[in-house]
Amino acid sequence: MVAMDREQAWSILCEFTKSDSLRRHALAVEACVTAYARKFNEDETKWSVTALLHDFDYEIHPDAPDHPMKGEPMLAERGVDAEIRRAILSHANYSGVSRDSLLEKTLFACDELAGFLTACSYVKPNRSIHEVETKSVRKKLKDKAFARSVSRDDIVNGAAGLNVDLDQHIEFCIEAMKQRAADLGLAGTQAGASATG
Repeated sequence: MVAMDREQAWSILCEFTKSDSLRRHALAVEACVTAYARKFNEDETKWSVTALLHDFDYEIHPDAPDHPMKGEPMLAERGVDAEIRRAILSHANYSGVSRDSLLEKTLFACDELAGFLTACSYVKPNRSIHEVETKSVRKKLKDKAFARSVSRDDIVNGAAGLNVDLDQHIEFCIEAMKQRAADLGLAGTQAGASATG
């Protein structure tokens, strides 16, 4: 079986996901996951494809446990590798699929956090990831009313599962998302002023 490339994964995502915010969420998770792939010296393309496709069926299967269970056979039909499909299944706590591989643990660790960091960016004066700091993220995590749909437990358990200090994990993902800020719609209203080469 020929491994799927990023372009094919993006095309599947766009076929099933029309919402810009959901597409951007996939890109944000991809930014974090592929940064970890580089750090761990893993296959960036495989990790990128996994991150892009992890919620590809969310619009058509918005309820648990349909997402991602009903999406998995759709990916199989399209030739998505079993390792990637297993990682996608494992990112849902209710799937019954344990997180064993580094890829599985990384996808889970980055999923909710990427969403939370996006929410943190939106409340900054310039709506930019460049303004988000680890300290303020930790403060917002304690505010149950802020981005209440994001599971704090998943963020904490995700970092623990990766064996990474939570602050370091947050910092690492902020930096990864800064590199892709324009794609994520998080470059801010003064992108030129705040972005550094």
